Amino acid sequence: MSEKLQKVLARAGVGSRREMEKYIESNRVSVDGKVAKLGDRVEENAVIRVDGHIVKVEQQEERICRVLMYHKPEGELCTRKDPEGRRTVFDRLPRIEGDRWIAIGRLDVNTSGLLLFTNDGELANRLMHPKYEVEREYSVRVFGDVTNEHLRNLKKGVELEDGPAKFLKLAPRGGEGLNKWFNVTLTEGRNREVRRLWQSQELEVSRLIRIRYGKLELGKRLPQGGWEELKLEDVNYLRKSVGMRPETQTKLSVMPEKRKDKRAKINRIRKAVNKHNQRLKQSKRR
Repeated sequence: MSEKLQKVLARAGVGSRREMEKYIESNRVSVDGKVAKLGDRVEENAVIRVDGHIVKVEQQEERICRVLMYHKPEGELCTRKDPEGRRTVFDRLPRIEGDRWIAIGRLDVNTSGLLLFTNDGELANRLMHPKYEVEREYSVRVFGDVTNEHLRNLKKGVELEDGPAKFLKLAPRGGEGLNKWFNVTLTEGRNREVRRLWQSQELEVSRLIRIRYGKLELGKRLPQGGWEELKLEDVNYLRKSVGMRPETQTKLSVMPEKRKDKRAKINRIRKAVNKHNQRLKQSKRR
């Protein structure tokens, strides 16, 4: 049985299927010593290399699907490495032995809130695909005189440079003066779509926070820069929502549920140093 090359690479955790298509188009992938082309299919025993490094290809049933929820702060980039050395969303994530985290969609540098990561490239690809219509909800602060006509236009639909767009739901959430808050919902993740929709009405977004992905809400106890691994029930909710079979196992127990704050680590180190110093003093007295 052969499979599409980008699907095999995504399942191996190299990246999402879309990312792998770009890798292939950039001649970064080879199969059995030959540069791969988009549309190539590979057999089970094929030797696949990305940037010269052999990719360990596992059967789909051997991987246990894992998903992280991350609270992205403003200022972080949704990329693995930045040439300018700026902080990225991957910098704070826990290491996953023999695997890697794949971002499910992106948030621009000035947007904060809920961001999901998985080690399953096929799950990431399906959740990002518009045909599955997974809802994304945002809390948005808009600067300007927002009229009822503006709101009707945004719910009815407007024409953007990459096609028509609209908010599935739009609800006022208060505010003062020319700064008003709204909750808005989309079922696709086009680049800066929320901001561009408001800009089409000559209004500016001054704050944007993603608060929900599907039925998963950003937890109030999860601090900015913090992460937590989803339980099997929530992982299977995501899989079911895009037509994938449920998982029967989880590796949640081998990883702490939340990323510990740096201060907590520093406090533990200080306590350990203090205990060590006390023991040295006691030994000297003896």
